[in-house]
Amino acid sequence: MDIKGKVHEVSEVIEVTEKFRKRELVVEFAENPQYPEYVKFEAIQDRCSLMDNIKVGNDVEVFFNLKGRKWTDKNGKDQFFNTLQLWKVNVLSASEAAASNSTPAYAAPVDISAAPGEDDDLPF
Repeated sequence: MDIKGKVHEVSEVIEVTEKFRKRELVVEFAENPQYPEYVKFEAIQDRCSLMDNIKVGNDVEVFFNLKGRKWTDKNGKDQFFNTLQLWKVNVLSASEAAASNSTPAYAAPVDISAAPGEDDDLPF
């Protein structure tokens, strides 16, 4: 899966345990610019370095896998968690970012008052 957006936040590397580390990236996804979404991705282990050159404000394309886990608490109740696990991130050039976020071009409105009168030969 992939998504394009603007970097909102890049965390430092978080040492969860001695053998496990992660890093988080928050991307502003503005499919509808009036209501932007803030999507958090997680990179683990050696993939944490993928964000070393990523800066807030960069336009990026993030490639990720959707992960889901089940955890049973001490009372036997199941809990479910989802993670967007980042595996590649590209900084987009200004032209790519503009092309992906630009509004579609539409034809200019036609002035129908300048249309031919009754003497045209159209059948309708």
